[in-house]
Order: sequence, then structure tokens, then C-alpha cells
Amino acid sequence: MSLDQIVKIAILGAGESGVGAAILAKQKGHKVFVSDKGLIKEVYKAELEQYGIPFEEGSHDHERILAMDLIIKSPGIPDKAPLLQEIIGKGLPVISEIEFAARYTRSFTIGITGSNGKTTTTNLVYHLLATAGMDVAMGGNVGKSFARIVAERDYPFYVLELSSFQLEGIREYRPDIAMILNITPDHLDRYDYQLEKYAAAKFNIVKAQQAEDTFLYNADDPNVGGQLEHYPTQAKAVPISFQMTEGTRLKVGGYTFDMSTTPLMGRHNYMNALFAVQVALQVGIAPEAIQEGLNTFVNAPHRLEKVATVEGVEYINDSKATNVDSVYYALEAMSRPTVWIVGGQDKGNDYGPLLEFVKAKVKAVVCMGLDNRKIVQCFSGIVENIVETGSAVEAVTAAARLASPGDTVLLSPACASFDLFNNYEDRGEQFKAAVLKLSEK
Repeated sequence: MSLDQIVKIAILGAGESGVGAAILAKQKGHKVFVSDKGLIKEVYKAELEQYGIPFEEGSHDHERILAMDLIIKSPGIPDKAPLLQEIIGKGLPVISEIEFAARYTRSFTIGITGSNGKTTTTNLVYHLLATAGMDVAMGGNVGKSFARIVAERDYPFYVLELSSFQLEGIREYRPDIAMILNITPDHLDRYDYQLEKYAAAKFNIVKAQQAEDTFLYNADDPNVGGQLEHYPTQAKAVPISFQMTEGTRLKVGGYTFDMSTTPLMGRHNYMNALFAVQVALQVGIAPEAIQEGLNTFVNAPHRLEKVATVEGVEYINDSKATNVDSVYYALEAMSRPTVWIVGGQDKGNDYGPLLEFVKAKVKAVVCMGLDNRKIVQCFSGIVENIVETGSAVEAVTAAARLASPGDTVLLSPACASFDLFNNYEDRGEQFKAAVLKLSEK
């Protein structure tokens, strides 16, 4: 069914994605109804009222929704949800907000997905394009929804962070440049605990690409480069490998870029930068402008963020590292003796992959969580000093006591934050506040 034939649209979920889709749909002349089983935030309710878009919250009106021509579902709603099953059983088309927004723009889009590094790479690609003077917008899973941006103004270039949840609803969306940074186990509860199903959602990003499009992939990752035969694409496939680095230099497209002048730390961020630089070259940015963009880049907070140096000890906030894979790269990036703050709500972690770095680099472990037994058990006998704390202030105080001038205190939790904090941002902010308090003494 073409957009011209679609009159009535139901949008399930009234977060940033759903409300953005509702505004775009209303703008394009569709009859829109928004339904959210939970409570809608006041800011979004105000927007829906401002645009005259009817909505409900706290429940779904099945009869009204099933009478629509098209369903746009928010990324948080899995296909196995009873209402979705009812909709699919009736044969109604269901798409994602990304798919819907893409149908209303012919601009150049760059789609970025992966288990780790999406936000950093999205921010970096956007920064390289913007500092080179290009008229570009950034959105998707970071900042504004794609649909909202398209409704506000159609830009010539879009840089989109795309989660596996958003890619589930992809049918015809065709990024001019797509990339998969890596695939490691994550969100497996949504995918019947099968990595293959999670990977299949990620690979939806290349499904509609054509011969003139480009697909950048991590050739070092067996879950990406090793799986290409299972996900055929017509796009030009370009491998990205850590072999394209030499010390602190990146070798891309016959050019050399210096990473020692940028704030990005660690092997994983060098890989993110390789992807971003490849995109920048492909859209025609001069190498000198790319280097300038790398030098002036400021990463999003809570990602190996340098907070302060207090009495010769450097404090780094990596609160976004909520899984073992992220911590692996954080510890790999440490060049000084490290006091490691770890813990929170365990996600079934296997700390085995970290043992090599912990033995070589970690002088003390500071547990920060309600239940630290698994961490204590795993690292006892490997690290002499292991202490348990129950707040960011306690953790920073203990770490400061254990650290010496020339050391690093690294918050890189490997766990969810919900036992002690509202979210990873709250955890990172409380850590930074405690560090800054130290510097005032």
C-alpha cells in the first residue's frame, strides 16, 4: 500500500519516536491516533494536544486500532506483544518510525548500528560533516527522532543511530551508507536468547540497499564479517579492520589521520573513528578538514570521560559501560595502574574475558552495588584490595584512598545501574559530583 492510499494511521507508543511519527503523519495529511499502554509524559501530551492529535494512555482501544490502514510501532514494543500479534494476524501493515520517516525524504542517509559504539560513531560522523560545512542533521536512537526532524525541515544529509529494535520494523528503508560496528550479546531476552535473531535484526540495515549504496562492516568481528554470507546485500561491502591502524594513526583511503590529538581513547574508539573517517571521505570531505574535525570532537558524556585529576590521580567516568564487552575495551585503554569501580545490577555477566587486563592493570577493585558477591568471588585472589561500597560517594572516597599519584580511577561498571541509580546518566553524574567534591578539599 503506497502512502497515497493510507488515510488512517495508529501509532503505538508515545515517546520521542511515536510522537515524532505522529507529528509527521499529521503534517502529511493522515488521520492519526496515538495509543500508549503506559502513562504519557506531560511534555509529549502537550505536543499531541498542540497539534490536535487524539491519543489515549493506560490501555489500548483494540477496535479503533484494528480499523486503521497502517500501524507504526515504537521500538520498545516487541512483535510478540499480544496487540501486535492481533494486528499482524489481521494482516495490517506494521512499520517502524524510521521506515515511515524515510518514505518522506529522498535525502542522503547514513545508518549506524552495532552493539557498542553507536552513539560515539554517530556523534563523530555528524561532527565531521558539520565542521566541514555540510547541512546535516543527527537523530534516530540519539536526540530527536528521525520523523520529528523530517517534519521540522528536510536536510540534505541525515546521520542516524539505529538500534536493533528500530531495525526490526524496516521494510524499504535504504541507507546510502550503512554500517555495523560490531555484534555482541545484548537484549537477548527480546530475541529468545538467540544471538542469531539479534544479529538478523541488525543486518536488516542492509536488506533494501542497492548496488550504488555502501555497507561498512567490522571485518574483525566474527558475528559481523563472519556472517556476511547469511545476509546477502547488493551494496558495495567495505571491510573496516583494526589492521588499518598504526600506533595512534589511522590509514584510510590512502590518507593518514593522527588520533593522538583527539580526545578518543582506546582501541574500540579507533575502530569507531575508522568507520567515521571512511564515511567522511566517501561524502567528499577533504582529509585536512577530517583531521580538524577529529581534533575538535567532544564525545557524549559517560563514555571514557575524563573528569578531573586530583592529587595526581586521574578520574575517568565510563558509566555507559553496562556490559563486559564495553569494560574490556575500557580496561584495554588504561595505560596507568588502575583502581576500578565496578558493579550494579548484574546482567548474567561472565567476567572471564576481563581477567587478563585485571591481572595486568588493576591494583584495586571498588564494588559499587547492592549485591557484590559475584564480583568479589571472581576477583578474589587476583586483586589484593577489594572493597564494597553502596553509593557513588562511598566508591569515590574508597578509590581515592587506594589510589596513588600517577594512578587512574576508572568507573566502568559492567552492570546496569538500577539498583542504586535512576539510570547510567544518574550514576555518571553522581560519580562526577563526588570527584569534583574531592578536588574542593
